[in-house]
Amino acid sequence: MDPAGLRQRVDKALAGFLATQRARLLEIDPALDEVAGTVSAFVLGGGKRLRPAFAYWGFRGAGGVDSDEVVAAVSALELVQASALIHDDLMDRSDTRRGEPSVHRRFEALHVRSGWRAGAAGFGDSAAVLLGDLALVWSDELLHGSGLPLTDLARARAVFDRMRTEVTVGQYLDVLTQATGDTSLERAGKVARFKSAKYTVERPLLFGAALAGGGPEVHAAYTAFGLPLGEAFQLRDDVLGVFGDPEVTGKPAGDDLREGKRTYLVAAAFAALAEGSRAELDAGLGDPGLDDAGVRRLREIIRGSGALAATESRIDTLTGEALDALKQAPIEDEARSVLYALAEAATRRSV
Repeated sequence: MDPAGLRQRVDKALAGFLATQRARLLEIDPALDEVAGTVSAFVLGGGKRLRPAFAYWGFRGAGGVDSDEVVAAVSALELVQASALIHDDLMDRSDTRRGEPSVHRRFEALHVRSGWRAGAAGFGDSAAVLLGDLALVWSDELLHGSGLPLTDLARARAVFDRMRTEVTVGQYLDVLTQATGDTSLERAGKVARFKSAKYTVERPLLFGAALAGGGPEVHAAYTAFGLPLGEAFQLRDDVLGVFGDPEVTGKPAGDDLREGKRTYLVAAAFAALAEGSRAELDAGLGDPGLDDAGVRRLREIIRGSGALAATESRIDTLTGEALDALKQAPIEDEARSVLYALAEAATRRSV
């Protein structure tokens, strides 16, 4: 199956599930139509569907047989992703996501348009917390209502739960690192590993393998492939967060700089810079009022430090490690071929 075909099936599974949830919410109160519509628009309005793809091909590589039920099960990962992104945008005070208003901004605007009482910003924040939580609750419901045998679901449950714990504490470590100002490469690497790397590639692969009943040798091979690839994916995200084109990424230029993200890219710059330039970078990092000229200046500092080149080199090294592990993995050849293409897409992307 080609990746586009799988994406269409994932979108169909999500659309059907979300339509059912919308009907259930409307039975409670008509006001919940805004909640259901926002979650649906957020989930169905974009995204690369990488996590379901890695889970599905992890399943197939471990000997699993295609079915609509397994597609529904792996689609639950998109609801976990939606929860993480809604909460991430709130914590980062991001105005947009994929070129559209972020969820907290959307509900803040609804409050203003409606002329409601109390603070519009507080209402938007509260709505985003609750919608993010709702998406996480629904991820459980979609997984367990997928139609797969309970024995298969029981094998995968531990991986699913551990993945959700890891991404949550990874988010906390990200917030903590911004608060403490830790600029070490060790801390940046740990945040990248738990906030995104494991959750994007390794855990979805292991989730698919568990659904298929894959043995320990398959799980070990997926970890050897998935961990370095997931880290390379996050490093690419870090580069795009500073140097990406907003017309492509759907986020304002330099958003990661305004948010004070202590990424591997930034940590590498701090490690290489002389005291004066380091102080200038530190002063601008995390300034929400940083204008376009300030963003350009910080980009110059980071690029001039050699951190961008070092990060690109690290991406290449990690991707190479992952692909070498994939060559040796004891999995089905079709899955190996698709996973190779997914690895390239994850690390060579511009969005």
